[in-house]
Amino acid sequence: MNSSESSAVASGLAWFKSSYSGAEGGQCVEVAAGTGVVHVRDSKAVTGPVIHVSPDAWAEFVKEA
Repeated sequence: MNSSESSAVASGLAWFKSSYSGAEGGQCVEVAAGTGVVHVRDSKAVTGPVIHVSPDAWAEFVKEA
């Protein structure tokens, strides 16, 4: 897992939030698929840090969540 200082680097990506996320906010994340990497960020802090994980690691996380 790697993280960058800001999501500005990943601003050109198509970000997706879970359909389970409500309009009232809360503890939500957004994900964007890149070439060989999945980017993850806090939906309330879109200019904040981004975590980068491998597609295999993301699939395992989703399976366990």
